[in-house]
Amino acid sequence: MRTIERKNELRYILLIFLAICFLATGGIFVKMSTLPPINTAFYRVLFSIPFLLPFSAKQARKLTRKQGIIIIIAGIFLALDLILWNISFKYTTVANANLFANLTPFTVIPISYFIFKEKINKQFLLGAVITLLGVVVLLSGKISPNFVYTMKGDGLALLTSIFYSGFLLTVYKLRERINTNVIMLVSTIGSLAVLSIAMYFTEGFHFPKTLNELLPLVGLALISQIFGQGLLSYCLGNVNATISSIITLTQPVVAAVYSFFIFSEHLTLNEIIGIFITLTGVYYAKKIPKKRNGALEYDEN
Repeated sequence: MRTIERKNELRYILLIFLAICFLATGGIFVKMSTLPPINTAFYRVLFSIPFLLPFSAKQARKLTRKQGIIIIIAGIFLALDLILWNISFKYTTVANANLFANLTPFTVIPISYFIFKEKINKQFLLGAVITLLGVVVLLSGKISPNFVYTMKGDGLALLTSIFYSGFLLTVYKLRERINTNVIMLVSTIGSLAVLSIAMYFTEGFHFPKTLNELLPLVGLALISQIFGQGLLSYCLGNVNATISSIITLTQPVVAAVYSFFIFSEHLTLNEIIGIFITLTGVYYAKKIPKKRNGALEYDEN
């Protein structure tokens, strides 16, 4: 197992955008699923195992006990994120849930700065503020101003962002020495355990009985979990956690574009402006290469 040097290369930043595109399909598949939300999350994780097992089982046996426990904790963070995210929709609007659930930078950036000692310059902070402003503008027409009424759902969505930040930061450190597929496979133990307990006390266990019930779950497992979460986890070995958290803020942007093409939802002027502002903020926040003495060097963020 090798130690990875993070250089924030453009190709990995673009791969994170691709991962976000895969992750943003999650909402579509959840809407298509006829199973209860926590059951849907359970099968998302469970059905990912056959895709991971052939590539990861042998390497997973080489993990130390400590490494295994930390990876399982990462899976617990992800499960709590999925549970709270799904429940939040019952008590708040979709726009509010999208806004609060994507506030991961408020957790990731301080921890990365104070604990992981990542350097953060003024350009990055400016980009982060612009990106967050863009998301607010994008969702402004749909955000409920009655935060007292939506407080419970907004609080759950905010907790979602904290647990997802915990997942990202744990995987971020694990990726210094451990392969992505191994992390994804072993983390399913923690995720499935928590999701099983949550189902038992809330929804009960439901089983997909028809092809129409099965296909959205397979889509979640393959596209959202393997391609989306797996690709993002891979990129965390090559891109700083701070930059990764800012790029994940673009998920509402991708969701808005999907809604335009898939559900024929019109993009308002506010939403178009919000998309432009968000992408501009990410551009400023990311590490920009500069040539010095004939070699490419990168500003630290």
